[in-house]
Amino acid sequence: MLLTVVAGAILVFTYLVLAVGRAPYLRIDRPGAAVVGATLMIATGVLSLDEAARYVDVRTLVLLFGMMVLIAHLRMARFFDATVRWIGVRVYEPALLLVAVVFVSGALSALFVNDTICLVFTPVLIELARARGHRPLPYLLALATGANIGSVATITGNPQNMLIGSLSQISYGAFLSALGPVALFGLTLDAALLILLFRRELVPGPVAAAGRPPRTIHRAMMIKGLVVTALVLAGFLMGKDPAVVAAVGAAALLITRRVNPQKIYRQIDWDLLVLFVGLFVVIGGVEQIGLASRLFELLAPIGLHTIAGLTVVTAIVSNVISNVPAVLLLAHLVPQLPDPSSSWLTLAMASTLAGNLTLVGSIANLIVLEGARRHGVEIGFWEYCKVGIPVTLTTLVAGTVWLVLRS
Repeated sequence: MLLTVVAGAILVFTYLVLAVGRAPYLRIDRPGAAVVGATLMIATGVLSLDEAARYVDVRTLVLLFGMMVLIAHLRMARFFDATVRWIGVRVYEPALLLVAVVFVSGALSALFVNDTICLVFTPVLIELARARGHRPLPYLLALATGANIGSVATITGNPQNMLIGSLSQISYGAFLSALGPVALFGLTLDAALLILLFRRELVPGPVAAAGRPPRTIHRAMMIKGLVVTALVLAGFLMGKDPAVVAAVGAAALLITRRVNPQKIYRQIDWDLLVLFVGLFVVIGGVEQIGLASRLFELLAPIGLHTIAGLTVVTAIVSNVISNVPAVLLLAHLVPQLPDPSSSWLTLAMASTLAGNLTLVGSIANLIVLEGARRHGVEIGFWEYCKVGIPVTLTTLVAGTVWLVLRS
């Protein structure tokens, strides 16, 4: 009984910090809270060190790290920067440019991690909009919402999908065939809504490239990165283990005479990897003493066993504590549901699409927000909600209906 109370208190502390972003009166951020929570689980005897290690899903961490290395190479080669600039100078009509931003950010987010796309695209889109005499807001909203929606399509679209892909053992191709149509519908809806809301602003202006000249493109590095990316994608589609494929791709890119490995390592999101490790242990402690089963019993009356019920619960929890912690918490309930395969897909769909609900609903949104602020562009909370709320609700409904019909 005592261990149950202790584990429950540790879980509450950890997830409160994850929800708020920091601990009151203490300088503990989200990764720090996960580390403290994991350490307390071991120190208080809820888990032994060996048991804690068994709960850490190495496959997820390897997949995350491998994709981070691949993305780091493409970023250093200026691939993403060159892509958005290439589109900007060739698409003249503002409405078409808005559509292009939605679909390109969505497609690249499906292949890579959506946070990276938002980080790289934000400053270039602001420059491009200003060069044409347009307000950057519509293009930034297109980027944030498009990246979130597009990332739902694949296992590698965002960190929570990587976790789900690893735990569920659903193949890359099966995941894509199940959730690709949801992403396509969502991107189409997103583009149409943005054009409708900003139709008075989308008037042709002077056609100009972004204000600053693009930085030098490292062609050899880009070609190598794109070749490895194509091979990695082929490995995914062939049904090979995504973690192994990503690791092989990362290893191939690290074999080089041109790039200092330290430059690559500096672009790895170590905070996210630490967050995952800590949360694996915290949730492992919760499962070890049976709290996960009790949580399942608590949520069962609201229809958790149905696709619609799981969608609602996931969307709410994701907006309270963020999508990665929400998925880690709910993932231990999925095997107890009647149709685990559909439930894994529902968890991925709902946790990702729910990120568009508010400006702080996903890390991708916050990256766009902070990037815009550094360039003197403010994105209002309600300005975002005018797009985010209808897009989120509509795509969640469409995704739920699709998965119900598919199952």
